[in-house]
Order: sequence, then structure tokens, then C-alpha cells
Amino acid sequence: MKNFLRRLKFYGFGFGIGIIFVFFFFQNRGCTWLPSNRVKNTILGRVLVTSDKDKQLFYSKGLTEDEVVAFLNDGDVDFGKSKKEGNPQVYSITKEVNGKDIELWFTIPADAYIAEVKYPKGSIFATKNTTEGMGSMLHFPNVESIVYLDSNKRLTCQQDKLGLISPKEIVKRMKKTGKIDFSKSKLKAQPQPKQYILFTTKKGVEVAAETYWYQEHIQFTEFLLKDTLDCGSY
Repeated sequence: MKNFLRRLKFYGFGFGIGIIFVFFFFQNRGCTWLPSNRVKNTILGRVLVTSDKDKQLFYSKGLTEDEVVAFLNDGDVDFGKSKKEGNPQVYSITKEVNGKDIELWFTIPADAYIAEVKYPKGSIFATKNTTEGMGSMLHFPNVESIVYLDSNKRLTCQQDKLGLISPKEIVKRMKKTGKIDFSKSKLKAQPQPKQYILFTTKKGVEVAAETYWYQEHIQFTEFLLKDTLDCGSY
């Protein structure tokens, strides 16, 4: 009995040290079972976008793009103020920046591959995703191959002529020049939400595409251009 109690004491001591490391040294990011981290990881598992209008608001408040993304690492989720039901869900996350507490709202539209960060305005329960204007792509999931390319001949032809042979090259161009057109995106479309995006190729050609969330990947079926690139026969 004494040996059992001794082992239990050592186990409890080790477990306590582990909890301290997780909470204080790793800022809770290792605890995926915590509700706040589940929300943050869900958002980080999507492409984080913001409207050009909100982007200017962030700048006016002294927030850089990196600081906005940092809300998802060490910000505090306020579930009491958040819209946890409906489409989209909207979560209030607060973080101290330059000695001041700043609140941002993060939307999670159902079945879409984007999440949108917005500067608080009005009621969080009435908040919807942006439906006008353009937006920027601030952060991409840490996934090796997030782009899925359809195998149809038209898309293959376009890839060849645009120099977009691999999914990695497309992700690279999206990270560098990617935009989302909110006015042409339909985030409540059925059976799948549509995200209309634009980016510029290495050759300087502006490419647009209607993209969808397909088995945890961004699905491309064709590129939309003014010039057909002689791929119109497919």
C-alpha cells in the first residue's frame, strides 16, 4: 500500500509538471481538447481572409497582418460574447497588443475553406460574411498539399500554358498575390459554397477561379481568363 501511494505521488507530481509546461510554456497550444483551442485550430485549418475595408481598419489600429494572425495563437476566446450557432459562427477573440486589449471577430462559414476576420461593428449575432468588394488572404493552413486539381483536359492545358503545373506552385502564387472577390463568392450556395479567387501567375497573367472545399482540399476545375489560351476545344 505504501509503494502504491508513493507511485501515485510521483505520478501526480509528474502530471502536474506536464500541465505547467503545457499551459505556461506552450501557451495552451498543445491542449487541442480545450474548447478555445478547438475553435482556434478550426480557423487555422482554413484560409484566413479579410476584406480590404477591414484591413485598413487593422492598419489604423496599429495591427499588422502577422499580429492579426497571432490572435489565433495566444488570444482569448470569449464564448459568452460569441455566436456559436448559425451560419456563419462568429467568435470573439481578445488579445493584448501594445498594452491594450483589442477584440477581433472571426467567422466560420459552414462547408467553406475560408474563415474571415472582421473588426467588431454592431452586434456579433447579426454579423455575416462580407458580400461586397475584395479581400486579402492573410494565412494558409500548414498543410503540404491543400490544392486539388481536377484531371480534366481543359484544366491540364491551362496549367501547362500558365506555368501552373503543380499544386504547390498554385499555393505559392495564392500566398503571394491571392485575393478573394466577395461579390462573386457564394458562401451559402448549395450543395457547396463557392469561393471566387484571383491571383497572378509568375508570368504576370491574372487568373481567376471558382473554387470549392473538397475533402479538406481547395478544388480547382478550371481557370477563368479573358484569353482561352487555345484550350477552348476541350
